[in-house]
Amino acid sequence: MKPIRLGVNLDHVATVRQVRRGDRPDPVEAAREAEAAGADSIVCHLREDRRHIQDRDVRELRRKVRTALNLEMGLAPEIVEIVLRIRPDQVTLVPERRQELTTEGGLDVRGQLEKVRRAAARFADRGIGVSLFIDPDLRQVAAAWRSGAPIVEFHTGEYAFASGRAARRWELGKLVAAARAARRAGLTVAAGHGLDYDNVEPVAAVPEIEELNIGYSIVSRALFTGLGRAVREMKRRMNAARR
Repeated sequence: MKPIRLGVNLDHVATVRQVRRGDRPDPVEAAREAEAAGADSIVCHLREDRRHIQDRDVRELRRKVRTALNLEMGLAPEIVEIVLRIRPDQVTLVPERRQELTTEGGLDVRGQLEKVRRAAARFADRGIGVSLFIDPDLRQVAAAWRSGAPIVEFHTGEYAFASGRAARRWELGKLVAAARAARRAGLTVAAGHGLDYDNVEPVAAVPEIEELNIGYSIVSRALFTGLGRAVREMKRRMNAARR
């Protein structure tokens, strides 16, 4: 089985900075360290409320990231126009509510198919890859395929936060079934949300999943070990699951 890619989400580096509204820690510096440690892409989320990542961060990351820049975003017109100007390597379309602490579930592609289809086409026309962050639901997989987006990222929060082994096995089974369906449909498959050093290996072992996007647990570990070591340890655990 080929190695699995790791996208490192740096939102919470910016969260720490925004407590003081200063310029440290710098997400661009964190991106350099993550890439040096083996990150395959850099992920960040430009939210409408700018609670962590700022417009300048995205511009600087676009200039300095050497792997690939994956920009998570909602479909607010202002954000869409900014992203079309910056042109990251990839966008991941996510639901967004101002009240939430973090993204709480997958995008309802099925319920807003035409809106998603139009957005995906605009990004594709600018040479930007498009991923849809969806729940591991076969109906959403089918809608994602109809949207024309080539990539899906499955929301793993229900798996990560399941209470008890039986519940976690159930959620992992749903993820496996959705990943297989997406791959049969010709979609590239990624996953993320709530994954950490203790729960990542069963997800990384799913052969259809080509990439995991992880942020909070890596940034949290980095407080004690440094970012480079935290990234290397996550990649080690992910790839150990592929053997």
